[in-house]
Amino acid sequence: MIFQPDSLKDKVEFFETGSLIELEKHITKKIEENQALMLEVHHVSHNVTFTPTGKKFYTAVIHFKQPSK
Repeated sequence: MIFQPDSLKDKVEFFETGSLIELEKHITKKIEENQALMLEVHHVSHNVTFTPTGKKFYTAVIHFKQPSK
């Protein structure tokens, strides 16, 4: 009997915070965790908006992908 689990090939993660430093910490942690799953960063998209009270709100989307062979 051959057992071959499907590997994770693509993963998209979303991040949001009120501080750019916190956003960077979350992203760095997730990059390290996903490297253990053999995923690398394929694309990063980020944005900053203002809340109705005038505070900055940071968001990011990271697409992780399995390296091509």
